[in-house]
Amino acid sequence: MKNKAISTVTKSLPDFFDYLYKSLVFNRYGVFLKTLKYKGKLSKNEDYENIAIKANNDGSFLRLKDVARVEFGSYTYTAANRVDGKPVSGFAILQTAGSNANEILTEIEKQVEEFKTTLPKGVKPIIMYNSKDFLDASIHQVVETLVIAFILVFIVVFIFLQDFRSTLIPAIAVPVAIIGTFFFLQLFGFSINMLTLFALVLAIGIVVDDAIVVVEAVHSKMEHTGMPVEQATMSSMSEISGAIISITLVMCAVFIPVGFMQGPAGVFYRQFAFTLAIAILISAVNALTLSPALCALFLNDPQGEHGEHGHKKGFGTRFFNAFNVAFNNMTRKYIYSLKFLIKNKWVAIGGLGIIIAASIFLIKKAPTGFIPTEDQGFVLYAVNTPPGSSLERTHKATEQIDKIVKGENATNHLWVADGLNFISNANASPYSAGFIKLKDYEDRGDMKDPDQIAAALTGKVSQVKDANAFFFNFPTVQGFGNVSGFEFMLQDKTNGSFEQLGTTTQAFIGELMKRPEIAFAFTTYAAGNPQYTIDVNTDKANQLGVSITELMQTMQIYYGSSFVSDFNRFGKYYRVMAQADIPYRTDTNSLDGIYVKNNLGEMVPVKTLVTLKRTFGPETVTRNNLFNAVTINGTPKPGYSTGDAIRAVEETAKQSLPRGYGYEWTGITREEIKTGGQTAFVFLLSILFVYFLLAAQYESYILPFAVILTVPTGIFGVFAFTGLAGIDNNIYVQVGLIMLVGLLAKNAILIVEFAVQRRKAGKTLIESALQASRLRLRPILMTSFAFIIGMLPLVWTQGAAAKGNHSIGISTVGGMFTGVVFGIFIIPVMYVIFQYLHEQMPSKKKRKLKKEKAALNLI
Repeated sequence: MKNKAISTVTKSLPDFFDYLYKSLVFNRYGVFLKTLKYKGKLSKNEDYENIAIKANNDGSFLRLKDVARVEFGSYTYTAANRVDGKPVSGFAILQTAGSNANEILTEIEKQVEEFKTTLPKGVKPIIMYNSKDFLDASIHQVVETLVIAFILVFIVVFIFLQDFRSTLIPAIAVPVAIIGTFFFLQLFGFSINMLTLFALVLAIGIVVDDAIVVVEAVHSKMEHTGMPVEQATMSSMSEISGAIISITLVMCAVFIPVGFMQGPAGVFYRQFAFTLAIAILISAVNALTLSPALCALFLNDPQGEHGEHGHKKGFGTRFFNAFNVAFNNMTRKYIYSLKFLIKNKWVAIGGLGIIIAASIFLIKKAPTGFIPTEDQGFVLYAVNTPPGSSLERTHKATEQIDKIVKGENATNHLWVADGLNFISNANASPYSAGFIKLKDYEDRGDMKDPDQIAAALTGKVSQVKDANAFFFNFPTVQGFGNVSGFEFMLQDKTNGSFEQLGTTTQAFIGELMKRPEIAFAFTTYAAGNPQYTIDVNTDKANQLGVSITELMQTMQIYYGSSFVSDFNRFGKYYRVMAQADIPYRTDTNSLDGIYVKNNLGEMVPVKTLVTLKRTFGPETVTRNNLFNAVTINGTPKPGYSTGDAIRAVEETAKQSLPRGYGYEWTGITREEIKTGGQTAFVFLLSILFVYFLLAAQYESYILPFAVILTVPTGIFGVFAFTGLAGIDNNIYVQVGLIMLVGLLAKNAILIVEFAVQRRKAGKTLIESALQASRLRLRPILMTSFAFIIGMLPLVWTQGAAAKGNHSIGISTVGGMFTGVVFGIFIIPVMYVIFQYLHEQMPSKKKRKLKKEKAALNLI
């Protein structure tokens, strides 16, 4: 604006703007601001077809549709997907670290339901795999087991205590401990998952122990002394409080070393250990506070109790009378047997030696594993067709496999992805992948186990020509490979040819297939894929003024496709790709029609500069530790574990691999090998922690061995029962083994603690051992069989997470059973031996008395 010009029109600036506004708004000849718009990027077929490439002299145009076919299609045609024979577009959703899978999947299910309403008619979503199904089924199963275990434990305790009011006391301890555990789990950031629920099932048989010990001690005190209930409770607590505290510290000390474990195994152990430790601590507090108070409130005085039983004449009374008579007779025979063993200690020591030797033998013989492959209602398979096969040829082969898979009773849905190699996560036409969603467990027919279904289908599809198919179960822990079984990388450290690597790989797989431990081993690597090597005559290209870069770009556009532009349509992003049509790139003769422009603007035939030489090579190349490598997968035969398969691979590699070749374990197999060394270390560390704790309590380095030496009796049962059941030494068995250290130590502590008290009261060694054994036999059997019966639902469960249930159920039941049966005879003998050795060793008090006596003699 020019100030001088404005002043000639109006007196003030506001008047000028008011005049300007009225002129623009009310004057139809006013000046307006207009926006220029252009249609933007082309987005329809006809737009591209009508692009003018060249203007002819006659005024006509050579358009793109005259020399090319324009198609609105797929970005890539290297893969084809179908579900139940119908075309499909599929995708996967993976959770991020630290997120809650259940929350994510619940929200996804809601979104899918909303999305379903917006789909066109005839289009519907199918969720092929949802880990929430497995989680929900597993959690439902564990919760059901939790309820059954509680009922069974209640029945066992009732049989021993023979009084409903007394049984309520340990029964109340269970919900108190469980609810308290949930509180602390949330406080520490743990989620309610399969592992924590497993631990709670185990906790049911453990948390009642302390309450049972309290109630039984009060009952025994009233029965033998006739004390009123309040006085009997106070007297009993003064005797057993030390044992309860000792048991609790030992049980918690067992799980302390678990915190040192690393990797996925550490996650498993910590979830179990911390959940159990919390429940055990709460049960101890409950036993020292709530249970005595409930005893004083619920239990009747001896006179009232006897009077009440005196009027009972039903089946229950007769049953309990018969039970008591049988139990008393058994107790007398038990004490008689102990007298014999204490008198002939070599029998007990020899028996313990045999048990230790048998345990070592069973441990070495036991097949090793990591995490059992659970039934997730899902089976997958990989298909290899001959190298160089087109997608159409692969499709024809997979159609035959589809018919066989759909004919299986257990098949619910089948998703096939032709052109996908999910082993190497690459796309190539000679490969295909299939994902089978199984029916519910009850609806699968005679064959229900996914491993059996996979083995049966592998045999059935072997009749399909020009295709090899291998069926697998889905791995229990995702993120460690795509399939179950074992996995490793065969490395070529000589930097040899790919052909030699392929030949060596096939020879090595052939040797593996000869091993009885290996069901099958395979690789998707193939060095025989037909390829062409481009040989460019650079001298001639320079003479003709052709740029090598432009020559390669031209061939890239014709044969490989090239990104030209992009556009938006339907609210989505699309690419514009240029490529020679199919008939013009099928063979080497297609070079005749390709030209490249030189620096003079002349068109030079590509064929005069390029020669295509036929060669062979792999579709994809994998490197491991900087070496060319091949992924090999396999599964062990029924009756063998992954540990057996690992050992077979290692032995075969030593014998068969040529010099310059090596291997590296990957996926879940790598974690299994790493965990093996940690487990033995943690187990020994747990025993060491228990030893030092007992040494501090008993003020003796010798007496704790009376407790520690009962552990082999449980180890024997663990591996004897798992061996009979065909279960390998997996992570669940190892968790149960560590837990048994505390449980068996608890039984020993109940006898040793009371025997030490009797010894301090002036009883002889043998009298204190026999009296402690007699008085503590009932609570030991009661707590042990309550735990065993509580674990039985884990033994007979079926369906999701069944193998984990069986592993931890059978191992703990077996270990506890043999630990109790042998332990009640070995513990008193060990106490007599080590208490005698302890008393023979000079202590500070003895040395002080000896010095005082010597001083008096001198005086």
